[in-house]
Amino acid sequence: MRILRFVGRRLLQLIPVLLGVVVLTFLLVRVLPGDPIRTILGPNATEEDAAAARERFGLDQPMWKQFLDYLGGLVTGDFGTSIQSGGSVTAEVALRIGPTLELVVLSVSLALVVAVVLGIWSARRANRAGDHGIRIVALVGNSMPEFWLGLVLILVGYSVLGWFPAPSGRVDPDTNLTPITGADLVDAVLTANWPAFTSAAAHLVLPVATLAVVIVAPLLRSVRASALEVLHSEAYVAAGAHGLRPRTLLRGYLTRATMVRVPSLAALVFGSAIGSTVLVEYVYSWQGFGQWALRGLLYRDYPVVQASVVIIALAYVLVFLIADVVHAILDPRVKI
Repeated sequence: MRILRFVGRRLLQLIPVLLGVVVLTFLLVRVLPGDPIRTILGPNATEEDAAAARERFGLDQPMWKQFLDYLGGLVTGDFGTSIQSGGSVTAEVALRIGPTLELVVLSVSLALVVAVVLGIWSARRANRAGDHGIRIVALVGNSMPEFWLGLVLILVGYSVLGWFPAPSGRVDPDTNLTPITGADLVDAVLTANWPAFTSAAAHLVLPVATLAVVIVAPLLRSVRASALEVLHSEAYVAAGAHGLRPRTLLRGYLTRATMVRVPSLAALVFGSAIGSTVLVEYVYSWQGFGQWALRGLLYRDYPVVQASVVIIALAYVLVFLIADVVHAILDPRVKI
């Protein structure tokens, strides 16, 4: 009940935060240089053509009128009409967000498992050869750009070894997968289409590995530092002096105390990954949310940019809400 009250309060606090994001985004995209109407019409369009297009998308209205129309649409879940494609932004979001969430969730989950296991293992062997090796690997992983790592994995995994499919989509078209959520693995399970599940899993391996390698580096360093702090704490030293078994020390003292910091860092990484998957999506032709949002920004597509920022902000606040709840469960000192 206490956690439910906390979640309820935090959800109410989301309203002013998201409203501030909506107002700032609406104003900022309109002060950026560039005319979205001229972008879609081209340089040879006449002033009459441009005026007709502005009227069609409501850009000839006063700013306050445009904002109220936009706000009214948001209340009903309508993000407006894309200036570039002429389609519903809400429908395009529904089509694009599933593949990106699938990619990010799998990558962050894999990175978390690797970071926790290797971080604790490395801290227990501090300043030994294995510890130095893991720290060097983490430093290298943190230094590699996503697009370069993705190209290297494609070269090795597809071109040289032939173990993985070509980076030309998310699932083989001959599997006849029926899209439901946009996340191909989930859709394959929901429709019991196991050839599509195998194909989607094979297409996910290299993009997930690319994103996970980049994400795992900061997580691993944080977990190692947290584990070292626990290992040198008075509580852990006293528990060891009382003769507790190594397994009890590892599970009951070291792992749980180390995990306390992980939810907040994982939430930060998750929110950042949603907005930064664009390079991975371009390298693997993923057709996801990041690619769509970047195209909207390049073409000054106001509704697409506004929807992208609002969704990323919503993802941030929801993930941090979950992180706070998990943090409170792991650490009894935290009161919510």
